[in-house]
Amino acid sequence: MEKKIRVLIAKAGLDGHDRGAKVIAAALRDAGMEVIYTGLRQTPEMIVEAALQEDVDVIGISILSGAHMTILPKILNLMKEKDLDDVLLTGGGIIPEEDIAELKKLGVGELFTPGAPTTAIADYIKRWRQENPRD
Repeated sequence: MEKKIRVLIAKAGLDGHDRGAKVIAAALRDAGMEVIYTGLRQTPEMIVEAALQEDVDVIGISILSGAHMTILPKILNLMKEKDLDDVLLTGGGIIPEEDIAELKKLGVGELFTPGAPTTAIADYIKRWRQENPRD
């Protein structure tokens, strides 16, 4: 039996709106993934520590606060420090196109903006896992 893709969904920073994160978590679960939702107001350190503890394949960050250019690079750096090189950092929220391009250059995966179909997110994660198998 094929191992389920494990996804950690987190709300980073002071953003208190979690409806979108919960919708994504449910959609990924429906797509056959195992989802761990950390809840609101997670620090980058808490998120990376949870990813380590849960042995996830993917970290999905929901961010609406405008702090994406600070929080996502910080998470990426912590992931590198903890040797989480085989874990995908992806996410979504209200992120301008130019910031998406800059974050992707740093190594963040696809970033989804409001209105993105949940199937597109699930398909992206599945495709990424096929292209980046873990032992």
